[in-house]
This record gives sequence, C-alpha cells and structure tokens, in this order.
Amino acid sequence: MKIEGQSALVTGGASGLGEATARELARLGAKVAVLDRNLDQAKKVAADIGGTAYACDITDTASVEAALSAAADAHGPARILMNVAGIGSAKRIVGKDGSAAPLEDFARVIQVNLIGTYNVSRLFAARCARLEALDGGERGVMMFTASVAAFDGQVGQQAYSASKGGLVGMTLPMARDLAQHGIRVCTVAPGIFATPLLLELPEPVQQSLAAAIPFPPRLGKPSEFAELACHIVTNGHLNGEVIRLDGALRMAPR
Repeated sequence: MKIEGQSALVTGGASGLGEATARELARLGAKVAVLDRNLDQAKKVAADIGGTAYACDITDTASVEAALSAAADAHGPARILMNVAGIGSAKRIVGKDGSAAPLEDFARVIQVNLIGTYNVSRLFAARCARLEALDGGERGVMMFTASVAAFDGQVGQQAYSASKGGLVGMTLPMARDLAQHGIRVCTVAPGIFATPLLLELPEPVQQSLAAAIPFPPRLGKPSEFAELACHIVTNGHLNGEVIRLDGALRMAPR
C-alpha cells in the first residue's frame, strides 16, 4: 500500500515510538491522526506534522469510536492503524514483606496493552472491511507493538511480558481472520530504545543498557522503529509476522 494520501491512525502518538511513527507517516505523505490520552501533547505533535489529534483511551470503546469517527471526518476513512499505546510494569510476585503482588496491577497492564490493542483493532477492522479494495484486493494494514519481553522477559515483568506475548500470539490468527477482508496484520517487537522515558535514566545506566546490545552497541532510535512500521505498510507481502527490532539483544534474567 502506498502511504501517500492515506488516512492513518497512531495510538500513543503523543510521545516516544508513537510520536516517531506519526512523524514518519506524515513525512511520507499520510494524513495522520494522533490518538493519545495526553491530548495536549498529542495536539503539539499533530500541529507540527500537519495532522489532527484526538483524546483516546484504548480500553474504552466509546472513546475509541469517537476518535475514529472524528479522524474519519477530518481525513477520510483510515486504512492504516499503528497500535503503539501501552504501559510498562515491573513487580515481583512476592514482595520483600512476603505479600503477593496485587492482582489489580497485573490486570491493568493486560487491560491496556493486550485488550486495549484488540479493542482498537477490532473497531478499525470493522470500518476498514467496508472500504473499497485497492489494487490487489488490499483494504488496510495494522501493526501491533510488542516487545522482546514477550520472548525473554525479565524478573518482575510477568504482566508486561504476558501482555506483549499476547500480542505476538494474536498476530497470526488476526491476519488469518482478516485475510478475507484484505487487511494485513504484523507486529514489531522492539528492544531497548531511546525513548523520552528511558533517556530520563542516569547516563551510566543508559550506557550499561546499550553495552548489552550485540550490534550496533547502542540504544535503538525511535526513527528506526518508525521506518520499520512504515515499511510494513508498503510491503504488501508482509502479513502475520512478528519482527524483532533489537540489534540481536537477548535479555538477561535481571
């Protein structure tokens, strides 16, 4: 699918990997809607790239529907969905005081990262399936954002790894399910990237993280994630695939 002229949605587009993806899509000529809970920051990104911004809680169906409808009114029906919104978590199952980890913490991460992504994707797919097919029968494409933690999660990452592992496991059946509608589905599993949150860590910590990456021995650039996300859109034979983007990193237990 050619990106130029297409309407695109980016969840979590106000910062980090989502912002980089929104910027790259706009650079390639897409009409970009930045969806995020942080509407003020989303508006700043949208203004900078000539897009639009909408408040969106991916776990709330009404919120998602409102954002999708508003984006469609502004840019036309979307054929591209970049699911980047998500939250992190690190909590040991048994705390230092011997108490069990709160179930609510685990449920919250699953609710946002896995169920929230599915929620946006199902609503997008239902709209996309009604569009006229492009050359080759394609109607749309969506991307999930997993993590290398889906494969080698560290101590305390039970919730995060489970949520991202769920996205990995959902990729192929979603692609198979939506094949009849001409909608492709792929997932990117990034390693350690230089996002604003990570860059708040002390410089020695950042250097230590970078040194663990075989090659190149540096943190990933958000622009590299964005470039891969956009390549998925333009490469019509990429479907049902999970792509690690990590410099050959394999995470240690802790």
